[in-house]
Parts: sequence; structure tokens; C-alpha cells
Amino acid sequence: MKKLITTAIIGTSLLLGGCQSAYYGAMEKVGYHKRDIMVDRVEDAKESQEEAQEQFSSALEEMQALLNHDGGDLESAYNKAKDEYESAQDAADDVTNRIDKVEDVAEALFDEWQTEIGEISKASLRRNSESKLKETRRAYNQLVKSMRRAESKMEPVLVAMKDNMLYLKHNLNAQAIGAIKGEFASLQTDISGLIKEMNKSIDESNKFIASLEGK
Repeated sequence: MKKLITTAIIGTSLLLGGCQSAYYGAMEKVGYHKRDIMVDRVEDAKESQEEAQEQFSSALEEMQALLNHDGGDLESAYNKAKDEYESAQDAADDVTNRIDKVEDVAEALFDEWQTEIGEISKASLRRNSESKLKETRRAYNQLVKSMRRAESKMEPVLVAMKDNMLYLKHNLNAQAIGAIKGEFASLQTDISGLIKEMNKSIDESNKFIASLEGK
């Protein structure tokens, strides 16, 4: 429901200037606070990583099918592998975009939280709020570190895939396929490591979401 609200008032935020602060202000007016946006964006980032896992696995499968090609339309097999590589690149870009959005709302949320702590007159309540802010920041820093670590493992895989695709584009024959078979084991290892790091990041996302929602 909250995401529907987001869509409904996105035009309003753009009219207000298109910047994130205007967007957050517009959302606040309909009762959708930065903490709510934070939860949704972490969820979106988690989902983008899950989709990237699937896409990188699919790209690996198509490349393996190409390398094991033993007859028929070699160009068709190449095009399938190339399409999966390009989809993996798109998935990686989406992961980066989603993490950037998490960082943006986190900065806004923590700045607002810190400012509002200064407005609490009762010392005990102020201390409790400061403690909760520190705890949330600590969990958030761990989350983003995990997300960025997983993100960093995508680029070497994409570079290797691109190298192979370009090499095969210029030399699409059995000899060229044989020449890159030796690199395939390394690519498998890299993708396995990527998926492992993404699983860690997904677990961190689930824990962080639960902590924000008080579960």
C-alpha cells in the first residue's frame, strides 16, 4: 500500500523541485515517514540482489551452453549468452541504484533524528533516543558495508563476461570457444563468491528491516 502511495505522489514531489528533500517532505504530509521509506528501500535493494543472483546464474548457464556447443547454430548460442550478459549488467546497475537510494534516505533519516533529539527536553528520554540512534546507525553501517561488498564482486565478473563476449564476437568459431574454456572455471568461482556475498547481504537486510519494524 505504501508503495502505491509513493507512486501516487511522486508527481507532487517533482513539482516541488524534484529533489529528495522535496520528495521526503511530500511523503511526510501523507504520513509516510523516512523510516517507512528506509524499510521499503532496503527491501527493494534486497530484491534487486536476489534478482541479480538469478541473472548472473542464468548468464553463467548460457555461457556454459555456448562453451559446450557441439553443432548447430553457433551464432544463436552466442546471442543467447550475450543477451544474458547484458541482462546481468542491467541487474548490477539496478543493485547499485537501489543501494544509493538506501544511503540517501538513511542520511536524511539520521540527520532528522539527530536534530529532533536536541528538541527533547527530558534528559532520560533524550539519552534513550540517542542510544537507539547509535544502535540503528551501527546496524545500518554493517548493512551497507555488506551490500557494497557484494556489489564490488559484480564488476570483475561482468568484466570477464564482457571480455569473453567481445573475443567470441570477433572470433566466433570452435577454436575461439576452446581458447576461453580455461577461464570458465575461474568465472564459476567468482560467481559462486558473488552469490555467497549477496546471501550475506540479504540476511543483513532482513535483520535490519526487522529491527526498524520492532520485530
